[in-house]
Amino acid sequence: MTSWQIVRVVAGAFILLSLALGIPGSPVFMSSWWLAFTAFVGINLLQSGITKWCLMESILRKLGARPGC
Repeated sequence: MTSWQIVRVVAGAFILLSLALGIPGSPVFMSSWWLAFTAFVGINLLQSGITKWCLMESILRKLGARPGC
C-alpha cells in the first residue's frame, strides 16, 4: 500500500470507531465526546485536501511507506 492509501484507511477506521463509541444507540457507546474525534479527523482530511500536505503521510514516508501518485 502507498502512503496516501494508508492515510485514508486509517482515517476511515478512526471515523467508524469514533462514531461507534460516540453514538448513544451503539452497543459499544462510551461517551458523546467521541464525536469530537470524528470532527477532528474530518477537519484534518479537509485541511490536507486544501493544502495538499498531511502530517501522517509525511511520517509514513519517513517510516518507509511508498509514496503514492
